[in-house]
Formats: sequence, C-alpha cells, structure tokens
Amino acid sequence: MLKKISTETIKELRNKTGAGMTDCKRALEASNGQVDIAIENLRKKGLASADKKSSRIATEGLIESYIHAGSRIGVLIELNCETDFVARQSDFHQLAKDIAMQVAACQSVQYVSRNEIPEELIEYEKQIEIEKEDLKNKPSDIKDKIAKGRLEKRFKEISLMDQNFIKKTEITIEELVKQHIALLGENIKIRRFERFILGEGLESKSNNFAQEVSNMIQNK
Repeated sequence: MLKKISTETIKELRNKTGAGMTDCKRALEASNGQVDIAIENLRKKGLASADKKSSRIATEGLIESYIHAGSRIGVLIELNCETDFVARQSDFHQLAKDIAMQVAACQSVQYVSRNEIPEELIEYEKQIEIEKEDLKNKPSDIKDKIAKGRLEKRFKEISLMDQNFIKKTEITIEELVKQHIALLGENIKIRRFERFILGEGLESKSNNFAQEVSNMIQNK
C-alpha cells in the first residue's frame, strides 16, 4: 500500500534538493515516502539542483527555426542559457528544435508561461466566465470556484510551459527544460517565440498542425 505523501514532506525534500515540487512529489511516491531514497533518485536523474539554477541570469543562447513539412507554418524561438559553451552543445540545439516544433504543433499557445499572460486578459476572461448563462443563478462562491477552474484550463491551453511534450507526452515543456538545466548545468530560459502561418490574415483555413507534426515524428 502506497504511503500518503504530505505537503510538509514534499517541501522538506524540495528544501534539501532544490528540485521542483512535482519532481519531489513523484520521487517520494516512487520511494514510498522515504526522503533519503527520494533524494538519491532525484540526484540520479540530475533534477536535484534544477530549480536553484532557474534564478540565475541567462543572456547567451541561440535563435532556432522550425519549418513544418509543406512550408506552410514556421516558428522562430529564442532560447537562452548562461554561457556560449552551453549554447554550442548539441543537447541545447536539440532542445531548441524540439521547442520550436512544439510551438508549431500547438496553435493555441500564445505565451511562454502563465506569468506572461496580461492582467487585463485575465480579468477580461474572468468576467466572461462569471457572466455565462450556466453560472448566473449559482451562489457567488460556487460561481467563483467554477469560473476559476475554467480559467485555469483556458490559461493552461495558451501557455507553452504547460503543454505536454509532443515527443514524450508524460512530461511537460517545463519539465523538459528542467531536465536540460540539470543535464547542462546552467539555467535555460525560453525567452520568446513567433509563429508564422502562410496566408494568415488573407484567408481562413483550419489545419490540424499538431496531428501533422505528430505523424511526421512517428514516421521518422
């Protein structure tokens, strides 16, 4: 029987290792709550210091491009690291390519993370949710709870860091970046991206780019 993991134990492991809360929770579940074993597992995965590195300044890096098959969609991203040495590493280049492909596949993504979503957009979306017909006659506390859940889902859809990685769907882009921080020993930041769609604004088309990219990967 799996031992229930308390929030205090997760925080303890995070303080000892600097790993992310999600990584700590998973490590503790895998070790049935044994902190020492969880620490060892995190170190083996190289995740024990990823979060501590995430506060360091990253001004080096590269600009990577991805052009989808058929040349109808393209992406430019800026991926930053701390030194030119890491910027030249093949693992860093591959990460940049993977993230650019992810942006091409996820048309709903508009921001790197939820922290970048403008406050005015958050308030606007909140007002729309609260005023929806199915919530009008509900008590204020229930209305707010439902609206909050819907907004959480909506903002997750437009945040790149919250997306499941298309090549390995059991991890998110945030977790993918953390793995590379641990692997390369430096802070890594997705600074910005731009998506280009052929004919955008000239005509209306609906293409399932996510499925196209997924099929392309599977057929490699």
